[in-house]
Amino acid sequence: MSGGSSGSSPLSGQNSPLSDFKDLELSSESGCLSIVVLGASGDLAKKKTFPALFHLFLQGFLQSGEVHIFGYARSNLSDDGLRERIRGYLKGASDEHLSQFLQLIKYVSGSYDSGEGFELLNKAISEYETSKNNQSGSSRRLFYLALPPSVYPPVCKMIRSYCMNPSSRTGWTRVIVEKPFGKDLDSAEELSAQLGELFEEDQLYRIDHYLGKELVQNLLVLRFANRLFLPLWNRDNIANVQIVFREDFGTEGRGGYFDQYGIIRDIIQNHLLQVFCLVAMEKPVSLRPEHIRDEKVKVLQSVNPIKYDEVVIGQYEGYKDDPTVPDGSNTPTFASVVLRVHNERWEGVPFILKAGKALSSRKAEIRVQFKDAPGDIFRCKKQGRNEFVIRLQPSEAMYMKLTVKKPGLEMATEQSELDLSYGLRYQDVKIPEAYERLILDTIRGDQQHFVRRDELKAAWEIFTPLLHDIDAGKLKSIPYKPGTRGPPDADEMSTRMGYVQTDGYIWIPPTLARF
Repeated sequence: MSGGSSGSSPLSGQNSPLSDFKDLELSSESGCLSIVVLGASGDLAKKKTFPALFHLFLQGFLQSGEVHIFGYARSNLSDDGLRERIRGYLKGASDEHLSQFLQLIKYVSGSYDSGEGFELLNKAISEYETSKNNQSGSSRRLFYLALPPSVYPPVCKMIRSYCMNPSSRTGWTRVIVEKPFGKDLDSAEELSAQLGELFEEDQLYRIDHYLGKELVQNLLVLRFANRLFLPLWNRDNIANVQIVFREDFGTEGRGGYFDQYGIIRDIIQNHLLQVFCLVAMEKPVSLRPEHIRDEKVKVLQSVNPIKYDEVVIGQYEGYKDDPTVPDGSNTPTFASVVLRVHNERWEGVPFILKAGKALSSRKAEIRVQFKDAPGDIFRCKKQGRNEFVIRLQPSEAMYMKLTVKKPGLEMATEQSELDLSYGLRYQDVKIPEAYERLILDTIRGDQQHFVRRDELKAAWEIFTPLLHDIDAGKLKSIPYKPGTRGPPDADEMSTRMGYVQTDGYIWIPPTLARF
């Protein structure tokens, strides 16, 4: 029975953007599926991993008769203890469906660096597989490491030693690892080498949840399925590109952890750089994962060394009030970094990657600004340029800023937009969380939206020199007030890079009340 069977899905009547892929999903012919969440008692597991699994269950991708979920952690919990711990985070279904899902979960307690706990885990998985009359070697085992990277090597050694699928005839063993993948090039390479000794590259899934976001996944379609963009997407027409991540809150008690990494390691080097790749890469030969990832590596390898006069870093006032943050910390909570791509398509176009905490608003967006129209007969240049904006969160949308005639008897112009707001256009569609899609991709064996080892290396090669100089105090964080746009120097740099601010125009997400 297919895992996408509408007859057994708790929400089979609801429209889901994942539904088109159900024919690629679970099948009893492939053997039963065991999903192991390591770090099951932690925040990531209860807030992201288990809710993602729950929603896949509700949509019929995980079937009660074909999948079992194992939580593993050091905490002394019972099966029911783990179920109660995560129950409050599982939303959007009846008590009956919630109960059905929770009964799929079993808990095993053990340490992360000794064989005893992993032997117990393997025993529990094997007993489940045997109870399903699973054909030897056909089982599928997925391990999700919702853990700090420091314990990846010992945990992976334990998985390799005690918990692998006995045979790879028709089954498999796959491991999902969370960022951060190291703190610089050397530590990332060391971690890659350690994991590479234990698993093949096609068994490792380095997850960056930004690659699972609906609008990020739309980038390839927008760029390469629409004739409109093909001749425009180059240095002849585009003046600059901004990729922006803004949060309106600070570290909120996580200052000690955040201080070890900073905003560049936490956001820019991974999330925003992945978006940059999809914006700047060339057209792949096909949609096969390796072809797409090949093009991402090529564009990363084409990035020039970062110039320090094209970097602004800042730290919000009050950051060091957190007792877990060192008094003399230079760790940036804000950064704006310009990347320049040395190739025929993008030579001379600045890509401004900007991220910050404790700012005036919360949003993530891509902003492609086009050059001025030559021969400005309407004298409307001061109103602003054409911009194509992709709003990743919140209020997912795509809109194109255009200059249009203002309604009335006079020949006056103003800025308006062509708008595709997802909440309005796709009212009956539930946009899946990034983790749902990425876990489903892992089960399907699709590595398109995961980071390959050489891609990770190329990313760290871009940022490691800058990060080492910040760590050494050669670049100083500029103080900025919470609730602002960040250091004024960042806006000044954007202007210097050729970005033209639109005065008097504010995009307002459309609602049904407006129509």
